[in-house]
Amino acid sequence: MRPTILIADDHGMLVDGLRKLLETDYEILGAVSDGRQILHEVQRLDPQLVVIDISMPSLNGIDATRQLREAGCSCKILILTMHPDATLAREALDAGASGYILKSSPASELLNAIKEVLLGRTFLSPAVTRDLLDIMGKSAASHDNAWAKLTPRQREVLQLLAEGKSHKEVAAILNVSVKTAEYHKYALLEALGLKTNAELVQYAVRHGIITV
Repeated sequence: MRPTILIADDHGMLVDGLRKLLETDYEILGAVSDGRQILHEVQRLDPQLVVIDISMPSLNGIDATRQLREAGCSCKILILTMHPDATLAREALDAGASGYILKSSPASELLNAIKEVLLGRTFLSPAVTRDLLDIMGKSAASHDNAWAKLTPRQREVLQLLAEGKSHKEVAAILNVSVKTAEYHKYALLEALGLKTNAELVQYAVRHGIITV
């Protein structure tokens, strides 16, 4: 039987390209275009590998990866992203991903990454490997400690607000009260040293949580 793959990316042309590239050797179970759908589809389809973009609507790929691991999902996870950022790569690996590869990589590199990850190995694009080693060799003070200290719920609220959703919409999506959504917003603004929604959006873009 061919290994099974679920694709999580909100860019239709890229998904179509991945299907054509992979369908000869792999069974493509489907494609998810919203970050919050990933957990449900993984539980329903039970893929061996999930290829996830970081900049997904509603829930970014790194937090989706973290939630998959917290739910006990054992599938392999490969982050496929446009961000050549070693800090994001480290966050992805810490969240439970097995690989981090850039969308600008050649097709041969992606195919190799999938094989390596399915074999239980870790794969990193060469473009981020050196910077990642530098980061891992430095003290924790070199990291964005404020972001690391945010709770998973605060990161979810940050993304939804950065996407332009109101407190009421955030509350409905997360199934919490409006007051709770507002509390999370003010707590994360304080933790990140931000004051305005504009600064929050800029922060989210800078960290690859959303794209503009």
